[in-house]
Amino acid sequence: MALDAQTVREPLEIKQQKRGDLVAEAIKRLITEGNLLPGDRLPREVELQQMFGVSKSTIREALKSLEVQGLIKVSTGPSGGGMVVEVPLERTFQLMQNYLFFKEVSIDDIYTVRQLLEPELAAGAVPHLTEADFAALENNMSCCTPASHDRRELLRQRQADVDFHDILAAANPNSFLRFTCELVNEMIRQLIVFGNETPRREHEKFGTANVNIHRQITDAARAGDAERVRELMHFHMKEARTYIKRMNGKLRGRLILDSDIADMQQRVRSQLGANAAPGPRKKVAAKVAAKVASKVAAKAPVKAKATPPAGEAGGAKRSVAPRKRRVAPD
Repeated sequence: MALDAQTVREPLEIKQQKRGDLVAEAIKRLITEGNLLPGDRLPREVELQQMFGVSKSTIREALKSLEVQGLIKVSTGPSGGGMVVEVPLERTFQLMQNYLFFKEVSIDDIYTVRQLLEPELAAGAVPHLTEADFAALENNMSCCTPASHDRRELLRQRQADVDFHDILAAANPNSFLRFTCELVNEMIRQLIVFGNETPRREHEKFGTANVNIHRQITDAARAGDAERVRELMHFHMKEARTYIKRMNGKLRGRLILDSDIADMQQRVRSQLGANAAPGPRKKVAAKVAAKVASKVAAKAPVKAKATPPAGEAGGAKRSVAPRKRRVAPD
């Protein structure tokens, strides 16, 4: 449809970004262009004020925004400030839930995706599995072997079955494939439930089938047979879908509360092993800081006067040589 000539002649109102949002974007550039890694600290609040020529409240608004996004962690006190962190999987899962809240997602949808991705994930992990990974796989199978008559314990075991796939995911070097499969796995852990009318023996059959195919996958992976692992995982996904539908599995809702998944990160870490210690502290290079600050100053409509507290000197920042970015878990 053609635009009305009068409308075209009238100036369009363009919404201007808030200063806090502009500063948040600028700090993201600092993280990227300064090659900051998890564990590295941002400049102190007063230094950020001087860098961008904004007030303390604007800096705190920007830092809070980045903290909500999961990119940094802000601490208080004399040695406090912003520290770069790796965005946790549970935060991404929460955002994905918000996106899917008004979408209709079925168990068939979930397993269609798994049937496409899990075989490739597992096959790609084979050359990278270590003895520690195989020990974790063996431990998972021992924990998930049906041996209890307690219904709740059987359900917990079915959730733990998914940890087997997270161990394989952690060994795959394709970070995007790994991330996608981990999200799907968490959906299964949190969303799929079974009706109380499902016989206990069906849970036991499902658990036994899972452990058996996991055993075959582990043996093939230890033999280095990636193609066999791919075939077995494809069969496993088809079999798991059949069992869940036969057991009247269903999605319990489209929204999981934060409190329901607060222990997810700890569980995954205990299953896969603790991550390496954070990298050493590093200040951002003055050249990068100056370039980003000039971009913010050019965009911002009004420049607020920085008011550093008494005793703080606005001296030149030491420059640090840039580092290479590290290449990066039923």
